[in-house]
Amino acid sequence: MTHNLAQDLEQCALPSALEAMGERWSFLILRGALSGIRHFEEFQSTLGIARNILANRLTRLVENGILVRQPMQCDRRKVEYRLTEKGEELAPVMVALRQWGERWGCAPSSCQVLADRRDGQPIRRIAIQAHDGRTLELADLIWLNPDEVKPLVRDMVQETAAA
Repeated sequence: MTHNLAQDLEQCALPSALEAMGERWSFLILRGALSGIRHFEEFQSTLGIARNILANRLTRLVENGILVRQPMQCDRRKVEYRLTEKGEELAPVMVALRQWGERWGCAPSSCQVLADRRDGQPIRRIAIQAHDGRTLELADLIWLNPDEVKPLVRDMVQETAAA
């Protein structure tokens, strides 16, 4: 079966994902939110971003469902920004970008190391994995149309059991 690469690329989710995130400042705001920053002033002082740009980017992240803006419990006059489930699911993307930067010399040697809270060990490199956990290389990957994807054996077993 032949694939029309141009059509496949048009139907890719990457452009809309990039549109939702915006640009550099949005990624840095997300990094801050993933690190526990919640308040406008904290984002502003940590990032050194102009207030108007920060307000614009926070609004965009809220509109795209990545952050939620809500009143603080202790002082309802103040607001905080919290990650939504959609925002939390960007963590592997952010870690992968960071690891890429560390590997290719984009990070200072004094850069902090991301570690497992439980035992203090550095996390593994993010990798592309097959359904069975095998690490895949770029040459192992193909693009398929949704109707060409084979169901996993366990999915077929579950469907049979449910019938």
